[in-house]
Amino acid sequence: MDLIKFVEDIIVSLGYSGVFFLMLLEGMLLPIPSEVVMTFSGYLAYYGFMDPFNPIISVTLLLIIGSVGDLVGAWIAYGIGKYGGDPFIIRYGKYLFLKPDTIGRTKSWFNKYGDLSVFTTRFLPIFRTFISIPAGIATMDFKKFSFYTLTGDLVYDAVLIYIGIILGSNWKILLVYFNEFSYVAVAAFVIAIIYVFLKLKRKKFAKKGQTNK
Repeated sequence: MDLIKFVEDIIVSLGYSGVFFLMLLEGMLLPIPSEVVMTFSGYLAYYGFMDPFNPIISVTLLLIIGSVGDLVGAWIAYGIGKYGGDPFIIRYGKYLFLKPDTIGRTKSWFNKYGDLSVFTTRFLPIFRTFISIPAGIATMDFKKFSFYTLTGDLVYDAVLIYIGIILGSNWKILLVYFNEFSYVAVAAFVIAIIYVFLKLKRKKFAKKGQTNK
């Protein structure tokens, strides 16, 4: 079944509970595009297709339910990273060209940039949900993780809902631009990873040089 059609059917059939369910799946790293969920449901909520409430109440309720759904999914992904991350990398990391010291590097990187990365990646399609796993592996403070995740979700989801309201029944026009933006996001993310890797590598060589002196 076409993914967009699946998302539309779930939201039309289940309303707010469908939005919560879909966003929870997205937060768990499943391929459910929040850009479709929140934009389409924003259009439905504002124009009275989801409930008889005042448009402002409907949109506010939608924003809260969608963002909380994504947060709950992110908690599950965080738990997978926290409780399964170390053993997974130690046991299966060699097949992915990862070494056990990757865990230490990840934790070190998150201690410095974790707060910012958890917040900012919520605005990047594709990668917005994947940040939860390394956050769990690095055992980032759970309250901070929840705060930055929810804050980023609220901002991003509010933008998507607003776009759905503005575009109305033509909301699918947005998908073309998001597909193009996704490629940019992937490129930016890869560049960022390479930068961090090189920086850590440089520090490692510097420490090794000091030790040899």
